Amino acid sequence: MIDRYSREEIKKIWELKEKFNYYLQVEIAVCEAYAKIGKIPQRNLDEIKAKASFTIERIDEVEREVKHDVIAFLTTINESVGEENAKYLHIGLTSSDVIDTAFALQIVDSAKIINKDLEELIKVIKELAFKYKNTICMGRSHGVHAEVMTFGFKLLNWLDELMRAKKSFNFALDEIAVGQISGPVGTYSNLPVEVEQYTCEILGLKPAKISTQIISRDRHAKFLSAIAILASIIDKFATEIRHLQKTEVREVEEGFGANQKGSSAMPHKKNPVLSENLCGLARVIRSNMVAAYENINLWHERDISHSSAERIIFPDSLILIDFMLNRFKIIMENLVVHEENMLRNTKLYGGVVFSQKVLLKLVAKGYTREEAYKIVQKHALNALAGGDFRKELENENILTNDELDECFDTKDYLKNINHIFERFPEL
Repeated sequence: MIDRYSREEIKKIWELKEKFNYYLQVEIAVCEAYAKIGKIPQRNLDEIKAKASFTIERIDEVEREVKHDVIAFLTTINESVGEENAKYLHIGLTSSDVIDTAFALQIVDSAKIINKDLEELIKVIKELAFKYKNTICMGRSHGVHAEVMTFGFKLLNWLDELMRAKKSFNFALDEIAVGQISGPVGTYSNLPVEVEQYTCEILGLKPAKISTQIISRDRHAKFLSAIAILASIIDKFATEIRHLQKTEVREVEEGFGANQKGSSAMPHKKNPVLSENLCGLARVIRSNMVAAYENINLWHERDISHSSAERIIFPDSLILIDFMLNRFKIIMENLVVHEENMLRNTKLYGGVVFSQKVLLKLVAKGYTREEAYKIVQKHALNALAGGDFRKELENENILTNDELDECFDTKDYLKNINHIFERFPEL
């Protein structure tokens, strides 16, 4: 199975030309706000909206001279609207009013795509959770067989994590979806306070309650942290698939195309390469989160040490999480589930994983817990050394065959599965 991921929407949001388009949205929204309070004539506003344009080539040409990208952008826009209209652009603003407000718009638009990705992935995992709701499999702790559970139960836990991650993501998004039009150090020294309110309304943002020369970067760190948590959850899921695809386990496998090859040397190989790829990408996003934390601490009301890092960590993290969500959806849509192997693995070493049932049965028959534990552990360890747990117990003759059948019956492990699924009425 080949990953045909080709979505380009989120990448486009972070391209250079689109960044300046967001700047232009902010500048025009500010003009509309000024017009609303009677500071820009309607005729000039209409001309600005009709004529304002730029080319990357002209911005680059100006920037080579002035060494300032926002000034280069403004110069280019001023040239396009004409001298009479240019005097109404950027009144009382500082560069970061445009940069940070446009940055918020880029993040919000990217988040719309991420939310769609999440909804699609949640739908796929939900369907699989119900499909395998009663499919017996091994539960493991410390990498060791623990007790019988169901594969649907495992997937329901994944579903719960994803839904909580989506909630955390949108909580963080709400805190970062703010704009600022407040001047050089945030005191509105050369523009009316109402301009910020109206501008943000036009752009669909909330105005920050307070800003300095920038919007405080704890908001951005929290948002990137939510992305890192989401990436780490996918990392966890992918790691589980990698374990379950091991030759000696072989309970699930990534889809494998008819002409796909797993190794240049070993024709038998079917490797969980897509899941391994996701685990690696999660490391990149988590490392970006550290840079976002470092960006919280800036000198006084602002420096630009955060800016260079953000030009990398935000586009990369948002594009990567979009990719990861889509790739994991493809993995789950094409997942091969070996139900017979899941059942087989519960019976290894003569069903040693039913040891607690045997322990409790012996206690119910009058043995002390210590006595029962000692008996059961002896036979369990013998089984793990190459024996057969059920046969060992039969030879001990401490439980009848009917009692042993009760202990080794998997149905008892499913008795509360419906109850657990019912805790999710939203599904």
